[in-house]
Amino acid sequence: MITVLFKALGRTIIGDVRYYTWLAFLLVVIGLGANTYMQQLDKGLIITAMRDQVSWGFYISNFTFLVGVAAAAVLLVIPAYLYHFKPIKEIVLFGEMLAVTAIIMCILFIMVDMGQPMRVWHLLPLVGSMNFPSSLLAWDVIALNGYLVINFVLVMYALCRSVQGKEYRLSLVLPLILLSIPWAVSIHTVTAFLYNGFPSRPFWNASILAPRFLASAFCSGPAIMIILLQVIRKVSKVEIDNKAIAKIAELIAYTMGINLFLLGAEIFKEFYSGSIHKAPLEYLYFGLHGKTMLVPWMRTALVLNLVAFIIFLIPKARENFFALNLGAVLIIIGVYIEKGMGLIIPGFIPDSLGEIYEYWPTAQEGIITAAIWATGALIYTLMVKFSVPIYTRELLSEDK
Repeated sequence: MITVLFKALGRTIIGDVRYYTWLAFLLVVIGLGANTYMQQLDKGLIITAMRDQVSWGFYISNFTFLVGVAAAAVLLVIPAYLYHFKPIKEIVLFGEMLAVTAIIMCILFIMVDMGQPMRVWHLLPLVGSMNFPSSLLAWDVIALNGYLVINFVLVMYALCRSVQGKEYRLSLVLPLILLSIPWAVSIHTVTAFLYNGFPSRPFWNASILAPRFLASAFCSGPAIMIILLQVIRKVSKVEIDNKAIAKIAELIAYTMGINLFLLGAEIFKEFYSGSIHKAPLEYLYFGLHGKTMLVPWMRTALVLNLVAFIIFLIPKARENFFALNLGAVLIIIGVYIEKGMGLIIPGFIPDSLGEIYEYWPTAQEGIITAAIWATGALIYTLMVKFSVPIYTRELLSEDK
């Protein structure tokens, strides 16, 4: 088994020109981001556009989006393990690897958002003072790291069984699988509760926030999986049944409908009541006191989500791969805008003094963010490159 694992590890540095070009591109972006982050460590968060009025920005926006991407792995786990749907059962490993990658990226975004990242030790169990269970941040740390461990163990177990040329024993991992389902829900719920816990921020102080988080997560995460599965199928020997992609697309149609319904319910509640608390939502879609920076972005996101919903709602449309991929890309962009900047920034507008500070990320924030996304892409690429020859049992046939 050790020999096969080492051979698979060696395969990660072997590829064609496209593979080396892709790795070189990611490493360059990561290098630029690391250099920029050194500037942030030296000068502080003043190099970002975050200020007292808007203290969370682009980093936390990406963190929120990626928590949803990680949670969406459960949409593959349920049909694969509990209902034994064979086409998805064969690809669930790649969904779990995406969850691992997304959680690592979440942790990186939290790290770069901290003014003093070395103080993260305060959040470590036993080592620091987590203030558990009173601190919601402590709950978030446990939820994220616990979900990372669960998915990592499931990935390693599947690969180890593949190395031995055996199917996984469901009886051994069923408790972990059952635990992963509520845990996936919990990571996004706890994140929503982090925002809910600010009574002075009426935009976040809504009970519908957690369901909206989950609905949008179960759209964007599977949409990313649809794209990735087609890429994996094209560049490797992994056989991915169209039925698996079709089932994921069907699930997206349902969750996208729920996401749009919850968004409409929130818009109706705020504007029909006409209270002063509608100001953040008014800023997003119509502008407030002449400040309209996010208006075109939010309107674009709404249009993209509506078009994508129509594509996925029509069976013949989502069976066409061009329309399917177009819809997936529209969902990724639409939810990224809506659940990123569209969720974080209006929570601070207007601030507690009634002032409006229009936040927009600086070039440094953009470079560091791109570097973290490149790090995630590099991790996922190497994980797939390592696991494919094991999962297809290609290395086993070479040994015989």
